[in-house]
Amino acid sequence: MLATYLIGLREGLEAALIVSILVAYLVRTDRRSALPWVWAGVGIAIAMSVGVALVLDLTSAALSETAEQLFAGFMSLVAVALVTWMIFWMRSASRTIAHDLRGNLDQAFAMGVGAVATMAFAAVAREGLETAVFFFSLTHGTEAGLAPLAGLVLGLATSAGIGWLLYRGAVRINLSTFFRYTGLLLILVAAGVLAYGIHELQEAGLLPGEANLAFDVSATIPADSWYASVARGVLGFRPAMSVLEVVAWAAYVGTTMLLFLRPVRPAATRSTQDAPAPTAVTS
Repeated sequence: MLATYLIGLREGLEAALIVSILVAYLVRTDRRSALPWVWAGVGIAIAMSVGVALVLDLTSAALSETAEQLFAGFMSLVAVALVTWMIFWMRSASRTIAHDLRGNLDQAFAMGVGAVATMAFAAVAREGLETAVFFFSLTHGTEAGLAPLAGLVLGLATSAGIGWLLYRGAVRINLSTFFRYTGLLLILVAAGVLAYGIHELQEAGLLPGEANLAFDVSATIPADSWYASVARGVLGFRPAMSVLEVVAWAAYVGTTMLLFLRPVRPAATRSTQDAPAPTAVTS
């Protein structure tokens, strides 16, 4: 539940941030007639994301055991790739996202309201697809009931509330700091998904070394205990893990953390007057 809450909060806030900037800019520039098209694009993107999540779940359920393990393993690798890309993209874009969106929206509005709806759709669909794939990878093979779904819904609801407060100007958030710390947490979650994907591919026989365990503490830490469930959901820890899983987890965390914590290069020649404030989003 904690892991899915985090992914819902992070992905949801990215989408809410983009939508709030679009809506605020349209209102401020007296283009309210385009607002229904923005919401239409958002609604279609949400419906498509839910559809993708259902397709992934139904596809997995219809496969044989080995095919299901291969499908889950490959989708886990796709989820890790998507989330890693998202973490680094927002790391570099958080300082200029408002400025860039306003310029893109001006161009879209000049092309017609259909382009405005497409822009809103693309912004939300990207986050929605990432959420659907990552949620599938986090919850596949678990027996946590409705807790993961509740965590995701709660995270999305929290992000929607923060987005509305940002739009109203009721709160100011240092986006660079927010995305930095949530990015660090998501790196740990993604490493766990990577380890799970490797485990599934090992069980399917595609990767070797399933029986070559790095450790086995199942006698001390029962797999069905609440703390083992928390560790698995957040870090991908299981009481018995193969050497390949542990090496992949450590290599991903070490490499990604090192790259993520590097100083961000300042934006290329852009006047201070045009650059948005890095510490807040206002309407």
